[in-house]
Amino acid sequence: MPIIHASPLPDVEIPNVSITELVMRHAQRIGDRLAITDNGSASYTFAELNSAIHSLAGGLAARGFGIGDVLGIMAPNIPEYAVVFHAVGVAGGTVTTINPTYGVAEVRFQLQDSNASLLVTVPMFAEVARAALEGTSVTEVFVLGDEATPLASLLAEPIEQVELDCREHVIVLPYSSGTTGFPKGVMLTHRNLVANVCQMEHVLEYDEDEIGLAVLPFFHIYGMQVLMNGLLANGMTVVTMPRFDLETALQLIEKLRITRFFAVPPMVLALAKSPLVENYDLSSLKQVFSGAAPLGGDLADEAAKRIGCEIVQGYGMTELSPVTHATPQGQYRPGTSGKAVSNTECRIVDPDSGEDQDVGGRGELWVRGPMVMKGYLNNPGATAATIDEDGWLHTGDVAVLDEAGHYSIVDRIKELIKYKGFQVPPAELEAVLITHPNIVDVAVVGIADDEAGELPKAFVVCAPGSTVTLEDAQTLVAQHLVSYKQVRALEVIESIPKSASGKILRRELRDRS
Repeated sequence: MPIIHASPLPDVEIPNVSITELVMRHAQRIGDRLAITDNGSASYTFAELNSAIHSLAGGLAARGFGIGDVLGIMAPNIPEYAVVFHAVGVAGGTVTTINPTYGVAEVRFQLQDSNASLLVTVPMFAEVARAALEGTSVTEVFVLGDEATPLASLLAEPIEQVELDCREHVIVLPYSSGTTGFPKGVMLTHRNLVANVCQMEHVLEYDEDEIGLAVLPFFHIYGMQVLMNGLLANGMTVVTMPRFDLETALQLIEKLRITRFFAVPPMVLALAKSPLVENYDLSSLKQVFSGAAPLGGDLADEAAKRIGCEIVQGYGMTELSPVTHATPQGQYRPGTSGKAVSNTECRIVDPDSGEDQDVGGRGELWVRGPMVMKGYLNNPGATAATIDEDGWLHTGDVAVLDEAGHYSIVDRIKELIKYKGFQVPPAELEAVLITHPNIVDVAVVGIADDEAGELPKAFVVCAPGSTVTLEDAQTLVAQHLVSYKQVRALEVIESIPKSASGKILRRELRDRS
């Protein structure tokens, strides 16, 4: 019999509405409040944002865009991102969110695979966008901020939400590699997005007068859902940043009295280590929330102590809309990703035996709930390999549940290092190594070895003017972990390769070993 771990948090009601209806649910009541701003050239109150969304939806409909059509958006975080995203939803279409730093071939692949017919971008990325059009179905490109096609020129008589089946209609197609392979379009419905915003009710408790800093990219599910949609749905002001720069972020926190900062572990590392932090007043922060990759408990504690506010982490993936685990306020436990969010069921299944694990057992995390994706676009085989017949999504991540109901993500199955038959999780080694005073960033991968099968190798970035040896690293690790969980090789490099969402690109490191 399976051992099903239900969320300890109260269930929430999930309304049968579009994501735009949920996000703009407070617009009439708080119309004059600032909704989203770049703290410079573009700002919208809730009333203005709602009006722009419905007017752009009318403009899209007038061009014949509606149910069955796909619009690609390739832009950094700007206030207009929310206008375009939700206008597409109101018009009945689907958005595919494209990483604006992609090259021509990557953009073309996503446009072709999603069958996009319209593309929205900004001047900085217009050249790549236009070069990517060959062989796609895109008929028009709109460049926001370009005098030739200002957003205002696309507006028309506003329309109301096009009638559609919110449970089945795909509103967004972000792309993810899933647990393996090449990028795949993740089909997320209105119901998926609405559910996940509602499921956060008991873990992210906001006051309406709060301000969130949105630096994590909106093209990525974390930025799109937790920041853009989640904050607006709770009546908060969103301050956009087109790219992460620590000093600019610190300036904005001090100047605008930001209360919520959403981060990935490298940003938390900067809060813990950078001398710039001492120059700014960060007392307005109520919480820093980290996700996208495991955050070591020692690093979280170090950063929290330094900036004087709680730093917690959550867990999720694109295929889960995205958050399935998060830490309720005041319930922080070092190194954990928190509790399963409302309306969520979990199993922990040993990947070798297939047996379910109880508290303290280690295994692959399986998740079931209303936030599980509809499937992968044009890829039923990958869908079936990820979601089983009973609706369980197999995450590919290795988890442990503790006695307090908190989950720790200890690694990914495909990243586990097999050393002489023992499993060595890279994340566990990384969490120890990052505590070394001379190490500012680290990644551990397995490298082939005839005798051991694989050897754990650490790639480290050292603090300016310092260095670290293999012996230094081994001495530190030996103080914390069992003997087989030991670094066997070490290389000092200038920077750890990471994706836009902050995940370590381990394949690149393995390829250079």
